[in-house]
Amino acid sequence: MNGNTRNTRNVHNIETMGTTGNTGVAEVVRMRTLKAVPPGSVIVVGSGPTGLLLAGDLATAGVPVTLVEKRPHKISNLSRAFVLHARTLEQLDARGLADGLERKGQALDRIRLFGGLTVALDTLPSRFNQLLVIPQYEVEKALQRRAEDAGVRFVYETEVTGLSQDADGVILEVRGREGESGQLRAAYVVGTDGMRSAVRAAVGLSFPGKSVIRSVVLADVRLDEEPESVLTADAVGDAFAFIAPFGDGYYRVIGWHRGRDVPDSEPLELDEVKEIARLALGRDYGMRDARWMSRFHSDERQAPAYRVGRVFLAGDAAHVHTPAGGQGMNTGLQDAANLSWKLALVVNGHADTALLDTYQAERHPVGKSVLRSSGGIVRLAMAKRPWTLALRAGLTTFLNHVGPARRKAAGQITGIGYAYGAPRGSHRLTGTRVPDVALEIGRLYEALRGGRFVLITPEAYDDRQDRKDRLTVERWAGDRRTTVLVRPDGYVAWAAESADPAAIEAAVAAHVG
Repeated sequence: MNGNTRNTRNVHNIETMGTTGNTGVAEVVRMRTLKAVPPGSVIVVGSGPTGLLLAGDLATAGVPVTLVEKRPHKISNLSRAFVLHARTLEQLDARGLADGLERKGQALDRIRLFGGLTVALDTLPSRFNQLLVIPQYEVEKALQRRAEDAGVRFVYETEVTGLSQDADGVILEVRGREGESGQLRAAYVVGTDGMRSAVRAAVGLSFPGKSVIRSVVLADVRLDEEPESVLTADAVGDAFAFIAPFGDGYYRVIGWHRGRDVPDSEPLELDEVKEIARLALGRDYGMRDARWMSRFHSDERQAPAYRVGRVFLAGDAAHVHTPAGGQGMNTGLQDAANLSWKLALVVNGHADTALLDTYQAERHPVGKSVLRSSGGIVRLAMAKRPWTLALRAGLTTFLNHVGPARRKAAGQITGIGYAYGAPRGSHRLTGTRVPDVALEIGRLYEALRGGRFVLITPEAYDDRQDRKDRLTVERWAGDRRTTVLVRPDGYVAWAAESADPAAIEAAVAAHVG
């Protein structure tokens, strides 16, 4: 299927590009005639957290990866995300990054959503029974180092202007910072290039939805008074405000006032931010020395498809929603964790391309659910009419007193409550998330490092097919008798209460290749 291809005067090819750093197309390409698509190569467009995790995973699995980014080689501290939830921390643990990030962030064991509604996290069935407050740029730094160490090739100051694809691969039309044009080619392309995704536009996908909140204000400021909590958030009347620390003496302030509906281009003064904070929080904590201020609007949108032929979407290119609950960056990182191992198996010749269809089947419903939950939170937080206030009060009472409902809400916000569909007749565990269980030697999420499947058995099992590059065999630490094959993203691929070596081999061959 062809996308919107831009005709260019100078044809470049990046097949042999190996330069890392602040580079544009003209400095890294070699003038060559386009040949057949190199087997097993992937281009990732967009170097936010989603793109960096995905590219690092692919390169770790031996897939040649080029990451294209239109910005200069600089990680911005102007990011809006400040939260890592339990499921994302588990995914980062499987990549050896969680402990380092925990040392840089601040942990919270509960979330206050609005009014008296509190979601406790200290009872989560996870090693990370908490929420980690940490700026997005710290996550990006850790993921970028990992991607660079794995051999990802970066091309900066280069934007996508068009795309075409056929049965053999994808060709991206790109433009560098000096206006020079070029072509990049690969077997697959993944667009992780945000809400205004050029990749999504190039394949002709719509992005239906609407703006939910206009004129949200952001400011990075110093405070004369330290807030009582690591995260400070509340909504009163027509105003909402949120404060979180950067860790360098500055705080990110996000605010909104129902009566102040102006375009994003309207100038923003610190006095407006302080006024919103006083209305919502009761005081402005002595905000001063703003180093950056801006307005933005919050949309709820989702692409109808996450895959078009050999092109995929992940993160904000696939779905955007309100920041309520801090689920945005987390959902994108989990998109990447789901897609990366599937792409690696296919391009390395260990799985049929039909495996790639499961990305849409598994992640699109999750994106839809996040849109609903985050939208519901923000609407209830900003409730004003008597019937919505009554609904909020009733829901608060219900969740605070009904354990199963409260646990379900916590599982949805933190990501650990999601499971994927399983074929009819599968074991009840198939498709479910596996916690960090103890193994005879070590623990599961250490065994998952390297992007491998993990086969956990009650008895020793000899993998005679030499799949050590993508399969680790472990035994339970206790006397459990279930045999479980865990996918690289920590979900059950197959399980059986009792299985002989032939049944195990058949399951491993079907999933691992």
